[in-house]
Amino acid sequence: MINVRRKNFAIPGVFMGALLSVGAAVLLTVLIIVTASSDPGVTLRAFFTGPWAGSWFFGNTLDGMALLLTASLGIALAFRGGCFNLGGEGQIYLGGLAASVILLRAPSGTGLCLAAMAAIASGYLMGALSGVLKKHFGANELITSFLISAALSPAADYLIAGPLRNPQGSLMATGRFGVTLPRLLPPSNLSVSFIFALALVYLGHLFIYRTVWGYRYKVAGSAPDFARYGGIDPERCWVPAMGMSGALNGLTGFFAVAGTYGLCHQGFSGGLGWNAIAVALIARNRPLALIPAALIFGWLKVGSDSALLSRGLSFETTAFIQAAVLILATIQFSTPLVLGKGKGKP
Repeated sequence: MINVRRKNFAIPGVFMGALLSVGAAVLLTVLIIVTASSDPGVTLRAFFTGPWAGSWFFGNTLDGMALLLTASLGIALAFRGGCFNLGGEGQIYLGGLAASVILLRAPSGTGLCLAAMAAIASGYLMGALSGVLKKHFGANELITSFLISAALSPAADYLIAGPLRNPQGSLMATGRFGVTLPRLLPPSNLSVSFIFALALVYLGHLFIYRTVWGYRYKVAGSAPDFARYGGIDPERCWVPAMGMSGALNGLTGFFAVAGTYGLCHQGFSGGLGWNAIAVALIARNRPLALIPAALIFGWLKVGSDSALLSRGLSFETTAFIQAAVLILATIQFSTPLVLGKGKGKP
């Protein structure tokens, strides 16, 4: 009898789900470009190479990735704590506005620190309020987080277009700040926010997988009944989960106004909160997996915009591509892929 040695390599189902989502999104994008563009060759070239063509495009792609990383980390941490933060868009917007109020009045290095703290505090309060309503009144955090953000965003629009608007400019925006985050790759928008975003993701990974508090937090969010059996109260995690999520979204707003734009203009969040949900879903709420997920999603977004600028695509088409990515990110693929390789004779 001859023994057959077989080595199996299993790709986890969650990883396969991420690959499936990204692959389907890229394939769908290519199909849309081929059918909708007047010159598919030029448009496809712009889609695949546009985000990396030169330091300006490359830096802007990484800058967008930094914003997605910070915001999606907030979404992932809320998921891990058993909550779903649907108010990221407004938390980013209000966080950027709070930071702008400080930066307009304190144009210094100290002002940057105070602006970051103001952005974090505003996002935390908005998120924690939903957590309090969930814990003490049984309110659904999806609804409350969305409604709080939707209610406060028009107030931010009024302040930006009214009292805070630069009267000498033609945009619905504040004046340019006297101090901004240092740029890493001028003339692109890439700033030190990229480094901070990577550091925050790593700290999130250490918290979830390397600390006792993170283990309790993770168990309370994923298996509340098991957590209660082990003496962990899942409800104690709701307010911190929503608060941390809101704080990171607020910090994203600070990175956007102080790093990317250098001012606060009306509607600057521009769907960033929704895109962050897609990134968190693609990464299956694993902090380190957010890095490739944010890079790929940022490439898909910037690539579709580059294809728009090349020829043949409409704004509606690029919006449809980004919406399709968000939908495909929700696909669940739970069965692992097992690859086998053996040697020997039967």
